[in-house]
Amino acid sequence: MQGLFKAGFVLLACTLSSIEIAAAQPANQGCVTENSPGMTQTLRCEAGITIIAEDGARYTLQSGSKGRVDAVELGGKALLIEVAPKPGGNKFQVVTPQAIAAVRGTKWAVDAAGDKTSVFVINGRVGVGRRTGGRGVTLGPGEGVDVEPGAPLTVKRWAPARVSALLARLGQ
Repeated sequence: MQGLFKAGFVLLACTLSSIEIAAAQPANQGCVTENSPGMTQTLRCEAGITIIAEDGARYTLQSGSKGRVDAVELGGKALLIEVAPKPGGNKFQVVTPQAIAAVRGTKWAVDAAGDKTSVFVINGRVGVGRRTGGRGVTLGPGEGVDVEPGAPLTVKRWAPARVSALLARLGQ
């Protein structure tokens, strides 16, 4: 997590308001829902944030004091997030049971399954750390990390087959 804080990312406080979303339910908090062909749902939110949810993904949108979505709590399956760059940065994070992935202006995927969270960056940079603290890592384009109990956070260039399989689940 130390790397996340050095990059200017902060953990959101527990006082955030939230709305739980299932893949077939409408969203709010400044987001418009688009049902995509196939097995995904797309949310287009204020501040240039797009969230594509795998069918059956369990997640909760979270917003800060301005009422805009600035985080997602992901409980299962995968999300593809695109955050448009803007002057001063556009802070956004995805929190899973194992990890926190925080960013400013990028496109990345987060997959939460069982006791493992996988994060893959398509473009931009993403800081990833454990929810329990400790040293985090920064991912660049084409890099991913698996966050599992007892295993080190090791940044790897993902094989094309693994990238394709994850992105296919997200309609990409």
